[in-house]
Amino acid sequence: MTTMTAPVSWARQAESWLDGFGKAGWITAMVLGFVLFWPIGLALLAYMIWGKQMFGKSCCNSVKANKIVGRSSGNTAFDAYKAETLRRLEDEQAAFAEFLARLREAKDKAEFDAFMQDNRKGRSDAAAPSETQPG
Repeated sequence: MTTMTAPVSWARQAESWLDGFGKAGWITAMVLGFVLFWPIGLALLAYMIWGKQMFGKSCCNSVKANKIVGRSSGNTAFDAYKAETLRRLEDEQAAFAEFLARLREAKDKAEFDAFMQDNRKGRSDAAAPSETQPG
């Protein structure tokens, strides 16, 4: 049993050592594995994807998790500038959303008015020949 535990403990030590370097360490090991002997790189890639759930968290999730907006940098002038800039960007985003809503509304109204005009024209054209036919 001692022979089986030695490779397992070595693998666990290597895993914890690579975990200390984070994703960059794992990616470097994978690239070196591909360079030295491609099945090693392929095995590391498979382990990273399925074993470590490396790609389960996206950059957006980590940014949201850090709550960058609410954190203070320690510099009050910068924090005030950041808060003002974020408020201005939120206002611009709201104004742009309102603009898009008005634009969609105007487009819908123009399409509806064109439909109604075509519909009235079609009815008047259909009614006109019946009145001028000799009886």
